Amino acid sequence: MNGNGIERVGRIQLRQFDFEKSVDYYTNIIGLDITGRDENRVYLKAWDEWDHHSVILEKSDSAGMDHIAFKVTNNDALERLEHRIEQFGCTVHRVSNRTRIGEGEAIRFIIPTGHTFELYNEIEYVGVPTGRLNPHPWPDGLRGISPHRLDHALLSGDDVKTTTRFFTEALGFVQTEKVISIDGEELIASFLSTSMTGHDVAFIKGPDAKLHHVGFYLDNWYEVLKASDILSRNEVEIEVTPTRHGITRGETIYFYDPSGNRNEVYTGGYAVYSDFPTITWTEDKIGTGIFYHRRQLNETFSSVFS
Repeated sequence: MNGNGIERVGRIQLRQFDFEKSVDYYTNIIGLDITGRDENRVYLKAWDEWDHHSVILEKSDSAGMDHIAFKVTNNDALERLEHRIEQFGCTVHRVSNRTRIGEGEAIRFIIPTGHTFELYNEIEYVGVPTGRLNPHPWPDGLRGISPHRLDHALLSGDDVKTTTRFFTEALGFVQTEKVISIDGEELIASFLSTSMTGHDVAFIKGPDAKLHHVGFYLDNWYEVLKASDILSRNEVEIEVTPTRHGITRGETIYFYDPSGNRNEVYTGGYAVYSDFPTITWTEDKIGTGIFYHRRQLNETFSSVFS
């Protein structure tokens, strides 16, 4: 955390039209654990996450993201951030305690790209299977890819510039990297961090209020390769086989869930501090920035959103 009161990305709610198949996919192929169900939602967490859930799957007639939420340190920070969001010009609504399983009160607001965000502090604590006393490095019984945690999301929208101002000025995020037009006039992509990772959320110019991908963190490059094997064995559609990013230096693979939401598993990168200088890429080098080995984008990566 860089002193702004926002600790990390806490959860994402994804719309699923192929609901039961998606639940099976996220539990047995991704390897998340189910922690709760209600009439229209299933709640899941990665094995190395302490809170009740980080992913919510929602029954829907379309794919995409309902909202993404960040956890803050305490209720004082929540109230302070609520005021700053309103000062910036965004309308804030309160989400009542226990609106969703395991969650306390939250604030909800829509950012300039049209995405719905929430901030919250209270969520049920369930712990991890390795425990807190003399723990082993990992638990028995892991399934599928078994990421450590929800890591980030990349979202699309038209007004990346104002959205970046909102995150840096109102919420106190650090802009770690950006992609600009060759003349420097247009901001094409922006990578933003509130923790020590290369990006907790990022934005790319495109259709408003859309999800590009949700990323999960793995321990190392070997685990990314193993994930590729698991996906192929289960005949999951792989969009980009294992490679490296220039932007964030992460190592990655991209693929799709049964409803068409793009997933990523990701490792590597660098540590971010509050004085981290923004790294700049120009539009003519965006291929190298995204796919460092091929140095060019494929057609679907820049055109498919949910």
